Amino acid sequence: MTTTSRRFKTVLVLCITGLTTSQSLPSSFPQIYSGAPSGDYSPEWQSYFEVTDPLPNVTFPLTRSFAGNLPVQRTGHPNDTLFFWAFEHQNGSLTSNSSNEPWGIWLNGGPGSSSMAGMFFENGPMHINGDYSMAANTEFSWDTVADYVWIDQPVGIGFSTADEDGYVSGEDQMGTDFLGFLSNLVKVFPSLATRPLHITGESYAGTYIPYILKAYFESPNPPVTIVKIAIGDGSVGSGPEFQDLPAVTVIETYPQLINYDPEVFKYFQEQSHLCGYDVNLTYPQNGTIPTLKYVPSIYDTDSAGSFSSRLQFSKNFKNRSFRSRLLSRFQERSRAEDLRPFAKSTHFRKREERRQDWVRSKRDLTGRANGTIDSRYGCDLLDEFIDYAINFTFPWTLSQPDGGVFDVYNIPDALDPEVPIDASVFLNDNRTRTAIHAPTSKDWVLDFDFTFGALGIPMTFLTDLATNSTANGVGFVFFSGNDDSLIAHRGTEGSYHSNTTFGGIQGFTRKPATPWTDDTGDFAGIIHQERNWTYVLFKGAGHLVAATAPKAAKVFLQQFVFGTNTTGLVTGSTVTGGEDPTLAEDVMPGSDPIFYGSLSTESSTIWPEATRAAWTSFIQTETATVTTTPIPTSNAVSTNSGAVRCAASCYYILAVLTMFLYAFFL
Repeated sequence: MTTTSRRFKTVLVLCITGLTTSQSLPSSFPQIYSGAPSGDYSPEWQSYFEVTDPLPNVTFPLTRSFAGNLPVQRTGHPNDTLFFWAFEHQNGSLTSNSSNEPWGIWLNGGPGSSSMAGMFFENGPMHINGDYSMAANTEFSWDTVADYVWIDQPVGIGFSTADEDGYVSGEDQMGTDFLGFLSNLVKVFPSLATRPLHITGESYAGTYIPYILKAYFESPNPPVTIVKIAIGDGSVGSGPEFQDLPAVTVIETYPQLINYDPEVFKYFQEQSHLCGYDVNLTYPQNGTIPTLKYVPSIYDTDSAGSFSSRLQFSKNFKNRSFRSRLLSRFQERSRAEDLRPFAKSTHFRKREERRQDWVRSKRDLTGRANGTIDSRYGCDLLDEFIDYAINFTFPWTLSQPDGGVFDVYNIPDALDPEVPIDASVFLNDNRTRTAIHAPTSKDWVLDFDFTFGALGIPMTFLTDLATNSTANGVGFVFFSGNDDSLIAHRGTEGSYHSNTTFGGIQGFTRKPATPWTDDTGDFAGIIHQERNWTYVLFKGAGHLVAATAPKAAKVFLQQFVFGTNTTGLVTGSTVTGGEDPTLAEDVMPGSDPIFYGSLSTESSTIWPEATRAAWTSFIQTETATVTTTPIPTSNAVSTNSGAVRCAASCYYILAVLTMFLYAFFL
């Protein structure tokens, strides 16, 4: 392999969090600062919410902004509020009573992530650097396109507040709360009630936003006028649908993960087939994609395969495999125990021998499953190819001393560790709190874990939602970053498009294959538009599209979300902008280099030309099987059911025994 030097800073924020099943939830309440008007909300509150005090370390000009907390109007919970920070597109545009210009809302996901993460690290007018300095992002900020509001929600998240017993129990309550908040927001800014609203977000906002739209359609008198929703790398349905089903296409996109090894690729191809993940997408879709059956590993105690509870992240925002986390726990245990030097040496030697035995068997694929699902992983193929990269593929192998880290949000980024990212110092500064009218009853945190309904259950109302949207002229936009392995575009295509009927037809009638460019003419990805639905795949972008491809993201927002660009629009038998047959594939190849370093990119590695050419020749002739093989119900667990069948129970017992043996007999 060859390396080249390159340096840059990577901004990475956590948008997916783990959940706890039982914990004491804190109470918090909004702060009323001096100058607050009396009585109900009205335009008189505009001067109160306006941010006029200087912000710490912000030495560059910003457009006028407004911030604070507004109640969600839930009976019996006066302290349930949402925090907002709104920036004007032009001076006076938010407070004008005669404006009919469109406006936008941004939501991060989680569930439990503050939307201030999006504002400070993705698409807002100012960014916080790793050294806590502030930088202007006025060129690519989304408030340069329209008045934009970043909102912390549900209640209790970020600077939003909640009574101890006032947290949401599920997405339906979240949607109702959001409309209650909007009803107060339009009292303060009356023109927002009739101006066209575009609700945008990413990750678990892919569940939030449809539920908000559902509540909107169910409301007899909605407070706003929604005209379009736009969801980036959205999580909808069960974990296997968007994290495991796309595993083979992710490897095809970045074969560097497996060292361009055809035999390893065939192994993952076989496992995908055995798990029923090699589904066939047609245009239009001929029948719905069957409910996927998740087969747990012998280590997997979450037999239902719920994304939110299965996938956990370390504090440095990296996905760590089960074995890596387990290894770290054993290391900490051994350090704490008063073991004699010889006993400790034997303990680590035996553990390392077993790890190396596993490594050797996976490297040459001897002893691997032949015609059966690998019990060490089950159908958790995302975790399996991450483990493979960490154990066998440079530069991801460099993270082994740290227990193994992998950036699920942006595959070509192998930095370890990342540049420190922390908005809490700025937001919890009392000067900032006062300026943005934030609560003093709590500290702002990026993510908050709390019990939140029945996560991971597929939404069953998307077709009904699409029918209502068609009748009411509400457009849908779905976009994905090609470098995202957490919620890869293949899962988005299956969940949102092929399994949903909109405009009277199930899915798209043609496979997306129209190129689009940014404002300098550079290729930016694939665009497809039909029957008021738009799909965009970004070239060179990760899970956080606006952070990794800010220029293309702003053009996309201007032209395809707020604008009327018809590139990719299907009209009869023609497509505006034409179609490129090379783009009409399941895979858009990723970039060649993989970047690595500590805190900043110090080098990159590119595999030899001969290796890449051999892979291209192999993949062009490899025939992928697309027929789904049903999995016997005795070995599978339905992803939209909490039922645990006999085999899953056995897996659970075996997992407990395995952990016991690891902990006490290694």
